[in-house]
Amino acid sequence: MMDVRTSVHFGVSLLSVLFTIGASGEDYFPEAQNVKWVSNNFKTILTWGPEPTNYTYTVEFSEVGKDRRRTPYCIRSSGTECDLTNELRNLEETYSADVLSEPLPGVNSDLVEFPFTRAERFCPYKDTQIGAPRFNIKQSEDKTKMTLHIQDPLTPIYKDDQLLTIRDIFKNDLKYNVVYNKAGSTGKKETMSDLRDVELTNLDKGERYCFMVAAYIPSRSVEKRLGDWSKPQCSPRESKTIFEEFPFGVIAGAIGIMLVMLIILITLTVVCCKRLCCKNNTTVDKENLQLSPV
Repeated sequence: MMDVRTSVHFGVSLLSVLFTIGASGEDYFPEAQNVKWVSNNFKTILTWGPEPTNYTYTVEFSEVGKDRRRTPYCIRSSGTECDLTNELRNLEETYSADVLSEPLPGVNSDLVEFPFTRAERFCPYKDTQIGAPRFNIKQSEDKTKMTLHIQDPLTPIYKDDQLLTIRDIFKNDLKYNVVYNKAGSTGKKETMSDLRDVELTNLDKGERYCFMVAAYIPSRSVEKRLGDWSKPQCSPRESKTIFEEFPFGVIAGAIGIMLVMLIILITLTVVCCKRLCCKNNTTVDKENLQLSPV
């Protein structure tokens, strides 16, 4: 009798354990990994991984110390990114964000709080990466000064139905770092400007220069002050006469060499012609001797 009761109790306990394991397995949602902000020129996206299987992700965010919010596009989503550009309206505020792992739409769960992973705090004004600006080069008539006309990069932020530039946001906090050198030279010079039009003076006349430009925000932490560098761009190649391109001594030496070669060529031509004439005359004389009567 005791053996039967023991077996029944053991069976009930085993079923209870299996049921508990099964129930907990149904409510298991892996936490998001590698949650990070990706932001360029105030285009801000929260990214994470891995892609979900039989569960979804929801993003909650807020200014630090305020109530958390959700955006409709990132609720119970199977994606691994959430565009929060239009949600982070106060660009100088600091934000926090969580990525929650939740069941599929229409599926219930007994969990009171879902697993989540929190991203590092993010401030658009201090943390967004500034992209490489575009610029063009204009040279002065006397060829001793060049002006770089820099285009302030656009952002996706609208105000009064117009896209804002980074200057509209940073205002006097925006500077441009310019690095330049003579074409073909490794020696570089650097200058900083508050303006979009950067004048570079005291340049060597007639020389070709190459430039790179990057935005610079001095109020930021050291590692985030400098934006992306533009691609190198060089001033137009100036067409020069041979007398401007080479020193007089080089030109005189080249002319001397050409004259010597010309004299040698003429001399060889004259010598060859004389030898050919002498040979022809000798042949004619021999033929005449053979034809004359004895």
